[in-house]
Amino acid sequence: MKLSVVIIFCSLVLGVSTQGWGMFLREAGHGARDMWRAYSDMREANYIGADKYFHARGNYDAAQRGPGGAWAAKVISGKDPNRFRPAGLPDKY
Repeated sequence: MKLSVVIIFCSLVLGVSTQGWGMFLREAGHGARDMWRAYSDMREANYIGADKYFHARGNYDAAQRGPGGAWAAKVISGKDPNRFRPAGLPDKY
């Protein structure tokens, strides 16, 4: 119930029309997947001090999806996540 109230509120704030619901929800789903991918990469890297970077990267990627992704991410900075990148983290991430 709370999720539906939040979605309706966000749609009113962001100006999502009834025809745009599908797009909004799709963007939110993709944004959530971006954050999950960043979390999985963080676990795989197992690198001390990299958690802020992966969190910022997940939020940044999700926010690039549009209003739905930004809603899902609750953008923490809106800037490039590489500013949190620890020295020595492999280029793969």
